[in-house]
Amino acid sequence: MGTDAATAAAAPGPLVSPVNSHNEWDPLEEVIVGRLDGAAFPSDHPVVTCNVPRWAGRVQGVVSGFSYPRMLVERAQRELDQFIVLLQSLGVTVTRPDAVDGRKRFGTPEWTSRGFCNACPRDSLLVVGDEIIETPMAWPCRYFETHSYRTLLKDYFRRGARWTAAPKPQLSEALYRPDYRTPAADEPMRYLLTEFEPVFDAADFVRAGRDLFVLRSNVTNGMGIEWMRRHLGPGYRIHEIESRCRTPMHIDTTLMPLAPGKVLVNPEYIDVDQLPDVLKSWDVLLAPEPDPIDERLLKLTSMCGKWLSMNLLMIDEKRVIADRHHTDTLRALERWGFEPIPCDLLHYAPFGGSFHCATLDVRRRGGLESYVD
Repeated sequence: MGTDAATAAAAPGPLVSPVNSHNEWDPLEEVIVGRLDGAAFPSDHPVVTCNVPRWAGRVQGVVSGFSYPRMLVERAQRELDQFIVLLQSLGVTVTRPDAVDGRKRFGTPEWTSRGFCNACPRDSLLVVGDEIIETPMAWPCRYFETHSYRTLLKDYFRRGARWTAAPKPQLSEALYRPDYRTPAADEPMRYLLTEFEPVFDAADFVRAGRDLFVLRSNVTNGMGIEWMRRHLGPGYRIHEIESRCRTPMHIDTTLMPLAPGKVLVNPEYIDVDQLPDVLKSWDVLLAPEPDPIDERLLKLTSMCGKWLSMNLLMIDEKRVIADRHHTDTLRALERWGFEPIPCDLLHYAPFGGSFHCATLDVRRRGGLESYVD
């Protein structure tokens, strides 16, 4: 064998990225699930408290930086463990971030903060195709949150994934409006964030192949949306969703694509007539009113609104994991032709979400397509 032939034979083949996810519904093969270990209450910074009721904001100032009570953690952990077992029984590979200590203090030359938790990988990481993007989040307490995922990120990169970090924000006072107050229902919409620099949470985006839908919110500003638009380039289209919510944060309780041509929308937040034109040919499924939650402690500690009933995880185009508590949602999904898989995750709400928030789909079996006209 000649030298050139021997070199060619010994050379490794092209890397096949372990990261591949283009939409919310292709068959799920691998997912990151968040952790509760070391969770601490987030800071009482205005960007945190602006999205919670006023009384909750006052409580936030007292408990900020302290560990979550064991009772809250243990209830949520039991449900999270069962959720992981369910995913594995469905043939899905589950990976986890490293544990964190949310009580630790850190800072930059301009500010200091304690941490939070890594319960919701959907917020800090966005997967588009074979690329994982670390997002520039507006909460100071989440500034270094992606560090707990670095073991996974480095492994995915070594095996062929693309790994990008959006510009790290300064999070100086110039990013936040000092005179901000939540707009009333009859007032024009306004946001806490200025356009000082690009910031966004990954959970303000949902994907449908070449089309992504985004919610401008109190954690995602116009510059953040524009950064994503330029970064992804002309092969993708980003459509902004108009929400009637006065405290918008994260699109996955407002609008969720469930399958090609089927989108679940929140009738309280969305005017169907104002949806982007690219969705005019889709079946618009109106989410039923969430079942009420009577558990007082859960209502007092939840960081999320009542519409977590929409926070679903698609296993494929038919099978969908939904909370067992929300029976009206389960029945509606069945009427629409889906196969709901009931699971408990109601007590995850104090840590930031439910099934969609608690996961990041790293690999789905399918390629990049366009699903809109």
